[in-house]
Amino acid sequence: MGRGRVTLKRIENKINRQVTFSKRRSGLLKKAHEISVLCDADVALIIFSTKGKLCEFATDASMERILERYERYSCAERKLNATDHDSNGSWSLQHAKLKSRIELLQKTQRHIMGEDLDSLSLKELQNLEQQLDTALKHVRVRKNQLMFESISLLQKKDKELQNQNNLLSKKAGGNGAVEEEIPREAAQPSIVLPPWMLQHMNHFLLAVTVGARLRTMNQPYKQGNDASRRRQLVWF
Repeated sequence: MGRGRVTLKRIENKINRQVTFSKRRSGLLKKAHEISVLCDADVALIIFSTKGKLCEFATDASMERILERYERYSCAERKLNATDHDSNGSWSLQHAKLKSRIELLQKTQRHIMGEDLDSLSLKELQNLEQQLDTALKHVRVRKNQLMFESISLLQKKDKELQNQNNLLSKKAGGNGAVEEEIPREAAQPSIVLPPWMLQHMNHFLLAVTVGARLRTMNQPYKQGNDASRRRQLVWF
């Protein structure tokens, strides 16, 4: 049968406790030496007995160098942990500040939109009204500025178009003087219209002439007599 599991607890018998300490100390020193040789590791072991007796083991790097390395490492780790803790605390504080600021801005936006006004006092409503009046004045000033700029731009474009029109008029006048010397037959080629178009044009001209004569006859006479009226009727 195998040996049963030993319960780890303080040995009450002083002699047995001392014997167990000596055996396990030797085994622990042996294990430390083995791991330093097998794994090429720097090992430092410090043991104090109940009577305060020191027992230590160190590899070839010596105890002082190993302890110095331990101090540097532990100090750097403590600083890093402290920095992480401060950083986490700082981020938490900033998050809380930003959250409260966002809530305040959202509340102010609702008030500007005319919402949730029941919780405001008279003084707060007056301050809100003053802020809205100031903002409205700024908006109107900016709007007027843009309108004036647009009007100025349109006036400038109008002036440029007028200058271009005057220039084109001058050019057209010069070209007209030259065209007067060209024979009319060469300048304006004859256009032959189809018969049906000529017929419609004659009917249109006749209707216009008749309408004009009728309007003339319906006008009251300021001067004249029946003979002039008869002459008009006979002509028509």
